Amino acid sequence: MLLIHPPAAKACEPPAGIARLAGAIRGHGLPCTLLDANLEGQMFLLADPPPGADTWSIRAGKNLNDNLAALRTQELYRNPSRYRRAVADVNRMLEQTGRSHHLSLSLANYQEQGLSPLSSADLLQIAENPEANIFFPYFSARLPCLIEETRPALIGISLNYLSQAATTFAMIGFLKKRYPGLPIAIGGGLATSWLRNPAWRDPFAGLIDHCLAGPGEEALIRLLSGDFSPHHQTPSYSGLPLTDYLAPGLILPYAASSGCYWNNCLFCPEKAEGNPYRQIPPATVLADIASLKAATSPALLHFLDNAVSPALMQALAADPPGLDWYGFARISPQLAEADFCRALRRSGCRMLKLGLESGDQSVLDAMNKGQDLALIENVLHTLAEAGIATYIYLLFGTPSESLAEARRTFDFVVRHHSAITFLNLAVFNMPIGSPEAPTVLRSEFYGGDLSLYTDFEHPKGWSRKEIRRFLGQEFKRHPAIARILHRDPPLFTSNHAAFFCQT
Repeated sequence: MLLIHPPAAKACEPPAGIARLAGAIRGHGLPCTLLDANLEGQMFLLADPPPGADTWSIRAGKNLNDNLAALRTQELYRNPSRYRRAVADVNRMLEQTGRSHHLSLSLANYQEQGLSPLSSADLLQIAENPEANIFFPYFSARLPCLIEETRPALIGISLNYLSQAATTFAMIGFLKKRYPGLPIAIGGGLATSWLRNPAWRDPFAGLIDHCLAGPGEEALIRLLSGDFSPHHQTPSYSGLPLTDYLAPGLILPYAASSGCYWNNCLFCPEKAEGNPYRQIPPATVLADIASLKAATSPALLHFLDNAVSPALMQALAADPPGLDWYGFARISPQLAEADFCRALRRSGCRMLKLGLESGDQSVLDAMNKGQDLALIENVLHTLAEAGIATYIYLLFGTPSESLAEARRTFDFVVRHHSAITFLNLAVFNMPIGSPEAPTVLRSEFYGGDLSLYTDFEHPKGWSRKEIRRFLGQEFKRHPAIARILHRDPPLFTSNHAAFFCQT
């Protein structure tokens, strides 16, 4: 089987989804080839960027190879200003390449003009004309070589982000024209969200042979051999270019669970899609990490869980993996215990990402977060005292929030700015399948039959335009908040943030 991670996404760590599938497939004695077409495709474009027409582009082109090399060294991350320039210059070359093809392209995103990844008709049009895709010269040469070499019985494409949709369908269109008898399956986060939308009617029948929702190990193995064993298999990264990613050493991504163990927050996509919580036993996780560490020599471990479970954190604190790590965690009493947080830091915990969402108690209660501000304050300061950085996520514009509640969040952040390392600010989108969606007046959002969200009339009259004005004119302008926002690594954001948290 050939498993593909398509462009375009951040090329700073290997794709965990196809590595997890490869572990299961290889564990069943079946051959499997991995292709990170995202990393390879971006490097292909950067190997021959258009000549610079302005001072910035000329400088960026001249320094491109040096900047790519620097992004793979620890030294660059000790100089945030130099890091910012290197990222901006590399990104400038991708932007210029994209403009020459009339599309928006960056190190973190891809958007074609006039074609939407939220429209099945547009994606089918892209599949009909794959040669129009900017990555076509890359994949039209690379895929036939791999297929000739490995003779796969099935091709699987991991579609996780909207930024990957256009090139995914261009690849599918090319493959169907070149190899009409070779079956194609798609899965991944975005594909799962589409398939679990109650309105899903499969507009891609006849183009895509198998659309898979959720974990795809069993489905793929049954398609390949019909004989599936549910025993746990360690992810396999063999065959991926582990030294080529844009990071100062290998970031090893690992998912110890799927779904969310809390699963009570209103408007959460995990809840809206009905994704069940499945946890790998902590002892098995530690064994997997030890095995992967020996095989790959990573610089950093990235837990992909929606929230690292308390049981796993206890296990990590008791039996440190000998490797620095970071990931999402739920704010809990466990993280308010000073001794535990110090043990967590000794285990290698460099940074925790926390979904605070709001600094107003009434908003938290309305969202069923199950947290109170006193606990949150305690957790923030306990983590800071233990030397664990925090990457805090705030969400503005939920139905229970107005400008008054948002200003309380503003006050909360200002009061506790010393315990907040990084901030992510987002404007609320209503998941289209949310059980709460019928309680508000809705309208089409972004357009397209594949949209994951629905627009709604805010019960308190707080429009998206007003939210953005508040964020731009009030929230971001406070000096303490501005300093936090300035720390955020451009484009790579939380994926690189932990490298700036070394103590």
